[in-house]
Amino acid sequence: MELVYERRGSGPPLVLMHGIGHHWQVWTPVLDLLAERFDVIAVDLPGFGASPPLPPGLPYNAETLAYAVEAFWGRLGVSEPHVAGSSLGGYLALDMASRGVVLSATALSPAGFWSRSELFYGRSVLRLLRAGAMATAPELVGSAVGRAVTGRLLVSKPSRVSDRELVSAAGALRESVGFDDTLDSFLWLAPPAPPKVPITVAWGEHDRLLPRRQAVRAGRWAQQRVLLLKGCGHLPMSDDPELVARVITDGTRELSPAAK
Repeated sequence: MELVYERRGSGPPLVLMHGIGHHWQVWTPVLDLLAERFDVIAVDLPGFGASPPLPPGLPYNAETLAYAVEAFWGRLGVSEPHVAGSSLGGYLALDMASRGVVLSATALSPAGFWSRSELFYGRSVLRLLRAGAMATAPELVGSAVGRAVTGRLLVSKPSRVSDRELVSAAGALRESVGFDDTLDSFLWLAPPAPPKVPITVAWGEHDRLLPRRQAVRAGRWAQQRVLLLKGCGHLPMSDDPELVARVITDGTRELSPAAK
């Protein structure tokens, strides 16, 4: 299957993966910053954004999504890229690091480090956001109410997100054919095996979807300090693009001289 993607820049390959219900455009605020140092490939996961769904019979879970992305970059002639992901995409990045198929991985508020009650809360919020996206007219998404909900749950600085971006994100959430099955798979999602390559885990200081206390568990799993992204929410790419680009770049610096 062919996945939809955006590619910019030159240098070591860097694959970017979004969270559940989103699309590659969530990375737009940092694309040009990263493209100064990398061959950046932002991809729509199967069944999300403009990418086609998984073939019939394949379940939507972290394993199938990760392997689909790996097969995708292989078709592009890319081997062992750096990867970075947000939320579900962050989990995929850590899973790839645990299997040693990438050079480095950066995970922003990765899924999978929740308690049972936090998982129930997160699934409930995501279902409400999905229902709202399906029931709300596009012209209302950028309203004061819509912006307040987004600011409360996903970003810390909603004024930095344009109405066009809000409408586009709501459309991606509404049209995500893989959403329900992927969300159900979270019930069995456990932290990946220990990483075989360098990783960076960073968490939004004001993340209200996956609260930052989950960073403590991620830190224990990684056996390293988790970076706290000051002033950022669940989607730090919008809140502080320069900070996110710097965190991703620093995570590759030891391995990639061209990224220095």
